[in-house]
Amino acid sequence: MEIPVPPDLTRLTSRLTAIALAAGRRITEVRNRPHAVTAKGDGSPLTEADLAAEEVIAAGLAEAAPGVPVLSEEAAERPDFDPAGTFLLVDPLDGTREFVGASGEFTVNIALISAGRPLCGVVHAPALGRIWRGIVGRGAETATVPDGTEAEALAWRPSRVRPKPAGALTAVASRSHLDAATEAFLAGLEVAEHRSIGSSLKFCLVADGEADVYPRFGPTMEWDTGAGQAVLEAAGGRVTRPDGAAFTYGKAAEGYRNGPFIAWGGAG
Repeated sequence: MEIPVPPDLTRLTSRLTAIALAAGRRITEVRNRPHAVTAKGDGSPLTEADLAAEEVIAAGLAEAAPGVPVLSEEAAERPDFDPAGTFLLVDPLDGTREFVGASGEFTVNIALISAGRPLCGVVHAPALGRIWRGIVGRGAETATVPDGTEAEALAWRPSRVRPKPAGALTAVASRSHLDAATEAFLAGLEVAEHRSIGSSLKFCLVADGEADVYPRFGPTMEWDTGAGQAVLEAAGGRVTRPDGAAFTYGKAAEGYRNGPFIAWGGAG
């Protein structure tokens, strides 16, 4: 059965905002007390906070978007759905290494995907007190999140990529996963500043006009990038494969693994 796109993306994005904030509060509660950290089959860390946020988000999405399949990193089972259709894409805690460490550069990511493309998304960085959201084609916005603030009380301001600078670019790259191919790509650009930061925050820095390009040649999963791509494209940027082709979602045959991508602001 074909899953229709929710008709009111503005309302849905507001609901996703509230869900992301609730998940962020739960993550913060866990982070502020002793908590369990184990390892997944691939050796990456899994914390109590990942699972707690997954529980909050799953319950919220069941109410906010009933009938829309949810593909989440931490779900016990993958849903049976048409990946070429409409689905919600979730990473309850992106940047678990940063969560375990001291940087606070971890995020909650929720996006709506349809026909392989992000339609809207929310990225929340609870430890940094920031949130971003966007609807592709309609704009993006960001807000500071004081402790305990509900979505309705946030003071939003526009998030917009900056034009291509007259001189060298500012690039962002992964703090934990910088690889030789990404370094080689950056070496081919005129880059004045290179910032390293964790999780999907790299998309948000480009969306806010604080950076111009974010290349990633190392492995990622769809839930790592969907919400960040939605915010960046809503802010006027674009995300493509290195050959310029569209960067798409619903790659079930590849286990929802992404290939390399370049996220551009106004310089792309």
